[in-house]
Amino acid sequence: MNDISFDAFVGDLESVVDAVGLERFPLLGISQGCSFSIAYAVRYPERVTHLVLYGGYARCRGFWGSEQDRERNAALKSLILNEWGMEIPVFCQVFTSLFIPDGTAEQAQWVNDLQRITTTPENAYRIRDAGDQLDVEDLLSEIKAPTLVLHCRDDAVAPFEEGRKIAAMIPDARFVALEGKNHLLLEDDLSWPIFIDHVREFLRS
Repeated sequence: MNDISFDAFVGDLESVVDAVGLERFPLLGISQGCSFSIAYAVRYPERVTHLVLYGGYARCRGFWGSEQDRERNAALKSLILNEWGMEIPVFCQVFTSLFIPDGTAEQAQWVNDLQRITTTPENAYRIRDAGDQLDVEDLLSEIKAPTLVLHCRDDAVAPFEEGRKIAAMIPDARFVALEGKNHLLLEDDLSWPIFIDHVREFLRS
């Protein structure tokens, strides 16, 4: 990957939409992908009929949390660069336990395996570093599409208050608080059917 940046990620989304031939469609952003979806919705208001944002944040980790949180993030980035892709369950489990702390052993193994096979240590580091520089707060007030924001109260990756902030800054956005710790909702989460019901109702509106 030659270009790992915010503009490149938004450009990837533009390319996928154009390749599929979509004219108007609902857009779902999850986690870091919320910022790219926000930017796309502002650039192409005529295309996005509904915007759904789950587990996201408008500004990078450097803007929220304590100094200890920022030091922890620096340590995680060092681990990524030096240990990513190795057959070391303890290393993989550090990230898995943040993203799905309530996952089963089988689900945790799936995430551990994905970490090893999806990208190189260098690209994983660059992706994380690009995410640490995100800031789309100034775009939130420009969103025209009806917007639904959902966030788990005890999310260990993206703070609950960041989700509330997104909803508060987007005109007429709806906010749904979900119970749970998992940053990535799993099919056996108690909040999964609630998430599905809210999204279906929103898309019908």
